[in-house]
Amino acid sequence: MLDAQTIATVKATIPLLVETGPKLTAHFYDRMFAHNPELKEIFNMSNQRNGDQREALFNAIAAYASNIENLAALLPAVEKIAQKHTSFQIQPEQYAIVGGHLLATLDELFSPGQEVLDAWGKAYGVLADVFIKREGEIYQQSAAKIGGWEGTRAFQIVSKTPQSALITAFEFAPQDGGDVADYQPGQYLGVWLKPEGFAHQEIRQYSLTRSPNAKNYRIAVKRENGGQVSEWLHDQARVGDTVYLAAPAGDFFMSVDATAPVTLISAGVGQTPMLAMLDTLANRAHPSQVNWFHAAENGAVHAFAKEVQVLGATLPRFASHVWYNAPESHDEYDSAGLMDLRQHEGLLSDPATQFYLCGPVGFMQFAAQQLVVLGVEPGNIHYECFGPHKVL
Repeated sequence: MLDAQTIATVKATIPLLVETGPKLTAHFYDRMFAHNPELKEIFNMSNQRNGDQREALFNAIAAYASNIENLAALLPAVEKIAQKHTSFQIQPEQYAIVGGHLLATLDELFSPGQEVLDAWGKAYGVLADVFIKREGEIYQQSAAKIGGWEGTRAFQIVSKTPQSALITAFEFAPQDGGDVADYQPGQYLGVWLKPEGFAHQEIRQYSLTRSPNAKNYRIAVKRENGGQVSEWLHDQARVGDTVYLAAPAGDFFMSVDATAPVTLISAGVGQTPMLAMLDTLANRAHPSQVNWFHAAENGAVHAFAKEVQVLGATLPRFASHVWYNAPESHDEYDSAGLMDLRQHEGLLSDPATQFYLCGPVGFMQFAAQQLVVLGVEPGNIHYECFGPHKVL
């Protein structure tokens, strides 16, 4: 526990943190990568270049300082970050490196004095211990599963199937021929790659796109303009190639009983975790209402349309609606334009309905606002951001 003086000292730095903004985390990352370039093998350098990771770290630091007297309020964020850390295989000793650079950054930018540095050192140590403990638990749980493993494990690409003009599905089977661990629908795999020509190892998280089968995994990857990893997977990866995977992880997953209606809302490649949820519901013959609402630009980029139809046909109570923002003349869809959930207010009125959202942040904000206007409890709305987390 932190003493009252330490808490007061840390909280007193909040105005300075807010005034400085992401300049703080920019200095921190530049410093850390200069002194510890080996960490470039772990961090997503694309998120460094576009500023997303720097913004996310600043928000996390500010949130910690603001809630230092009420760490329970941070536990959902801790769980999200800890799950993501396990896909990067973050180890306890790396927290000491990060902490050292954080304190050095505070000193170099602000010269706040030893009392402030000592207080932040204590505060960081408490938070690091929380992460180290939780991540250790996740590692142990993953390794203890049937088909589980520690660290990364070698898999082969056993199929590569284009699903649209932008999205391709990949299936992975373990090289050792053993079972693979199960997972919750909505979780992701950590994919580790360092092909020839890559300056650094690259680690990405991709949602699993079907229910567990103990034999292999399937993901789907959208080609991103300028995306080093997605372009390599689309253009260079071949069936038979070896990739290394960290065990499934993630705090976004479907957890409902048989009586709960479920609504799956997605846009673009955001449908990938929803596919695993829909497949799971179909396998269970979920008796309650299941709604599939999806938005895409047009039919050329709409992936898995047939698969969704097949899965939905197995459910006793299933409704689907697809919106195309810019449909082409030959496209098959339900509505043109942006997603309008008011059309289905009757399907969304049950207060027990659980809503799962995934897609671009702006889309999820748009959909969540509609749900709240329709009377949905915010606690029934669950969402996943691809990349650093953002609050809707």
